[in-house]
Amino acid sequence: MARPEKNRTISQPPLMKGFKPFGIPRCKVEALNLTFEEYESIRLVNYENMEQKEAAALMSVSRPTLTRIYNKALKTISKAFVEGKAIVIEGGNYELAQDWYRCRKCHKLIEADKTQADCEETEDCHPNELINLNK
Repeated sequence: MARPEKNRTISQPPLMKGFKPFGIPRCKVEALNLTFEEYESIRLVNYENMEQKEAAALMSVSRPTLTRIYNKALKTISKAFVEGKAIVIEGGNYELAQDWYRCRKCHKLIEADKTQADCEETEDCHPNELINLNK
């Protein structure tokens, strides 16, 4: 029997829930899933310009595991780009380094130490509209 996967540490969830190709209605485009840990590997290695060893340590995984996660993320993004598919960022085996919330109404990302006042994009935002992104 295979060993259960360890949760990967995510510093910050993505600001958005995904992407879609320009010029194609969302209802007519197929979506591919990018997990939170795949997003984090791309963010750390490409956006933050970290070495894979350093990124692996931040995510609490080995360097070979980070490489597998990273390569899977690149393949998903490439397939979406070439085939004109949407990307939905959700799921995976992860734990956030701190609590994060997303407003159901305006979709704004809010850190745990912030207050509901930080979610005033619309008048309809209420404390019960916050979704805890931690599992």
